[in-house]
Amino acid sequence: MMTAAKLRTRTVKDLAAMAKKRNLAGWHSMRKEELVKALVNYGRVATARATRRAKAKGKTASATTTAAAKRAKTNGTAKHSQKNGKKPHTRYAKQRLKKIKAQLALSKDLALKASREGNGHAKDRLVVMVRDPYWLHAYWELSRAAIERAKAALGQHWHGARPVLRVSQLSRNGTTDTARKYIKDIDIHGGVNNWYVDVQDPPKRYQLEIGYLGIGDQFLALARSNVVTTPCPGSSESFDKNWAEVAKDFDRIFAMSGGYHEQGTNRELREVFEEQLRRPMGDPMATQFGAAASDRDRDFNFSVDTELIVHGSTDPGAHVTLRGEPIHLRPDGTFAVRFNLPDRRHVLPVVASSGDGVEQRTIVLAVDRNTKVMEPVIRDPGG
Repeated sequence: MMTAAKLRTRTVKDLAAMAKKRNLAGWHSMRKEELVKALVNYGRVATARATRRAKAKGKTASATTTAAAKRAKTNGTAKHSQKNGKKPHTRYAKQRLKKIKAQLALSKDLALKASREGNGHAKDRLVVMVRDPYWLHAYWELSRAAIERAKAALGQHWHGARPVLRVSQLSRNGTTDTARKYIKDIDIHGGVNNWYVDVQDPPKRYQLEIGYLGIGDQFLALARSNVVTTPCPGSSESFDKNWAEVAKDFDRIFAMSGGYHEQGTNRELREVFEEQLRRPMGDPMATQFGAAASDRDRDFNFSVDTELIVHGSTDPGAHVTLRGEPIHLRPDGTFAVRFNLPDRRHVLPVVASSGDGVEQRTIVLAVDRNTKVMEPVIRDPGG
């Protein structure tokens, strides 16, 4: 057990890693001294438990030896068992072993949720939604037949296999295996059908697989998810995880999670949304832009423009210019300028001079706007 003094020599990052490894509740938000205190308390509790187990084990071994000696003297049971090569098993040990095997089987059964709900027609699918720049929400449904196929495919390795979610990062320009980068495996268990997955360094494109990881890193995938893209931090594209909140803005969330694609609507993702919302989403074109959008006989106008906001702060008495034009400062020294951004490269020098004119600082912003108009896609309403 490490002392508080030794722990204080570690960094906050090291202490947080130690707390995470020991599954200490609330370690994410703890400061250094709180982490030190929590780890010291954990060590004391662990030491006390180990001491009690050692004492209990010694007493049990002594009692077992005494009882076995008495039985051997009375009827020779121990000697008879030794001659026949059999080990004595108590009823409790057999029941305990049976219970452990049952718990292991339940923890590996990813179809348990569907079977409990009486879903005899479960689909093998994995759907992922974007919660915010750092979290994904995975939802799956696996049939009993899929689990049996995995068990048969892994064969003798099934005993040591464990259910996992495999997270892969995709390049911006493709979804083939050559553009796929393995990130991590997340251990999951039976009895649930969804999981929250933490990701880093947004924005990034991800795809998940669900399956079993056997001995020797042998991975057997049962379903592969849709491709999702996490938004930039601080953008308005993050949302709450609850379906009640999702229902209020489901169309945007559906689009963020890869629902609308160049090749058409993601069918499995749409099915999950309709099941959870308990209502049809309607035609994608009508849902997004109104019923008139699918009417080919009417003119369909569509245009997009953008503006640039330059904001910052300086001393309240300073003088600031943008491209040579003076900028109005607020009383606290902050400023914001908003203007249209035509298609081209823009070089924007921002110059600040101190109130006494002694010091001048310059920051140059370079912004490119490149608008590309794609060919229209015409869908058949009856198709």
